[in-house]
Amino acid sequence: MGKVIAITGASAGIGRATALRLARDGAAVVVCARRRNRLEEVVEEIERAGGQALPVVADVTREADMQALVASSCERFGRLDVMMCNAGFGIYGTIDTIAPAEMQRLLDVNYLGTYHAVRAALPVFRRQGRGHVIIVSSIVGKRGVPYVGAYAATKFAQVGLAECLRAELEGSGIHASVVFPVSTETEFFDVMVRESGHATRAAGPRQTAGDVAEAIARAIERPAPEVYPYRVARGLVLLNAIAPGFCDRLVKRWSRKPI
Repeated sequence: MGKVIAITGASAGIGRATALRLARDGAAVVVCARRRNRLEEVVEEIERAGGQALPVVADVTREADMQALVASSCERFGRLDVMMCNAGFGIYGTIDTIAPAEMQRLLDVNYLGTYHAVRAALPVFRRQGRGHVIIVSSIVGKRGVPYVGAYAATKFAQVGLAECLRAELEGSGIHASVVFPVSTETEFFDVMVRESGHATRAAGPRQTAGDVAEAIARAIERPAPEVYPYRVARGLVLLNAIAPGFCDRLVKRWSRKPI
């Protein structure tokens, strides 16, 4: 058996693609989401291909559910090597049109969901003397773009958590990586339309969930602090550090304007 890897938000999109990709390499995958039927479909596909998978129905906003996720992983496979924090959703709109309740829901899922999962995994990693936290953020967690300020704020929060965690864990054998995808073709945008109440149009670079999964697989083999599946996106981060005002004008081209 290869590594034991728990993935939140594994029923679709990047989480699902990564579970399938890692299982092909021999990893035992613990797939977590709220939709049991979708999880079972992922497990069936993995097992048909000869892989090992365990479905765990859980909600990342509940501390007890994340503790149960880690416990289930250890009970079934004897250990946990990687916690991949991937669950999340987005809402678009200007800051003054995002209601406080909507902002709280984003924080609960995107940030606190990550926090609960990391906090549940760390005691196991410390006992083992090894482990790897992977947090799936977004390029807007490094450089915000118009109309996604509420979502971007939660992605920036994930990055801050990871940076502090990385420094705390230096030399411990436990790694922390942050993944910064650009727009990825998944059901994420269908959820965003539903949550926001209207569709948008947007320009800019795109990638597939498979592209992100490949980048994550490489990061598990060779841990890196930051992972850019669309490599050119790293240039945006550097440009923003050097010329933030110019970057403000540039990213307006990629804003998700309401239709």
